[in-house]
Amino acid sequence: MDVHAAIHERRTIHSYRPEALQPGVLERALESAHQAPCHKLTFPWRFVVSGPRSREALANVAVSLKSAGRTLPAEKITAIQNKILDPAELVVVTQIRCDDAFRSREDYAACACAIQNMSLSLTSDGVGSKWSTGGLTRDRGAYDLLGIDSAVEEIIGFIWVGLPAETPAVKRPALDSVVRRVE
Repeated sequence: MDVHAAIHERRTIHSYRPEALQPGVLERALESAHQAPCHKLTFPWRFVVSGPRSREALANVAVSLKSAGRTLPAEKITAIQNKILDPAELVVVTQIRCDDAFRSREDYAACACAIQNMSLSLTSDGVGSKWSTGGLTRDRGAYDLLGIDSAVEEIIGFIWVGLPAETPAVKRPALDSVVRRVE
């Protein structure tokens, strides 16, 4: 698939089939992510590929966050756990922290480019993905179980990776509604 087709076909996937990825697909996507542009050659992204044990632990952390001390119905607990456990792969993306606010902003933009490169690589291989943020990205338990030093790195997203169970259609506004030209 050429890059233009991947750009137009990439969608945020919310549900996944149970099959594993073909060998090399995730490594190719990570290599593509690492090719992203970055200001001052900071290479601020880091990737943690979460295996079965860490995913189970993350799923439990997610349930704790969502329950906030109250008892949830079993089907809600299962739904929360499946968000972490169902995709074939789960990649945690972190950004190296920087005290300079402007450079930190540039580094976040570079990390977003890396995630987009990863998503496009996956799309070109017929694999779906979703960049997920939220409470789990800020939870101390997630940092601890993934071995991420929060003084050095910040979790900026969880990338769900797998074969799509369904691909949503997206209606975008007309291009002329988002582009303006000045002379």
